Amino acid sequence: MSEGKLAGKVALVTGSSSGIGQGIAIRLAKDGADIVVNYSGNPKGADTTKQQIESLGRKAISVKADLSKVSDCQSLVQSGIEAFGKLDILINNAGVEKGSEFVDVTETDYDFVLNVNLKGVFFTTQAFVKNLLAKNMPGRIINISSVHEDMVFPHFASYCAAKGGVRMLMRDLAVELGPKNITVNNIAPGAIITPINQSLLDDKPKLNALLQNIPLGRMGTVDDVSALAAFLASDEAAYVTGSTYFVDGGLIRNYHEQ
Repeated sequence: MSEGKLAGKVALVTGSSSGIGQGIAIRLAKDGADIVVNYSGNPKGADTTKQQIESLGRKAISVKADLSKVSDCQSLVQSGIEAFGKLDILINNAGVEKGSEFVDVTETDYDFVLNVNLKGVFFTTQAFVKNLLAKNMPGRIINISSVHEDMVFPHFASYCAAKGGVRMLMRDLAVELGPKNITVNNIAPGAIITPINQSLLDDKPKLNALLQNIPLGRMGTVDDVSALAAFLASDEAAYVTGSTYFVDGGLIRNYHEQ
């Protein structure tokens, strides 16, 4: 087994069957962690993540969970503990979005977004923290938020409300859990090249307009996000808590609604 700065650690990465979550799970494994892979509707992608982790000499399990349901949040954490004996790191990555004019948002669509993006983060974190406290263990909590925890996103009001909630939850828990040596931070990606953004990548005029808003002049990669996650999960970030780290090429400082 290869050693690394996360050797001996176990990480749970929600929504790790594709995109940013998949990239983070594999990066943490490269740094020595064993991984609990989570998926909701993409078992094939979760298997791919698991296989890549195992090819690195690390251990992995794949667990299906619908994080809009508190019981699934709890059973996901419990599955990881049963498999590995402990969990050290929680990456709250799973998320959904649904665009609509504000006046047309239905209760069903609102609940869909808030239940996964905020309620799921809240109760997965709660289950994770309960286990840490019971064992008197330190821990790392990293929420994959969005630039839209702070930046407006017209026609995505429910998404912004959820991500704004994650921002305040992170700040609150950093203070409440700090005395227990549990750190809590957010990573807020901007425009990242993932499967969910394929339609944007294929729309050259829209893509070019976006790139004009990004000072670094390019979209981000999954590796840009996973490198920061690996740092925040490690002992190198032992004194880092209560902050949001924007991975957006400067977008949030230069955004102009078209």
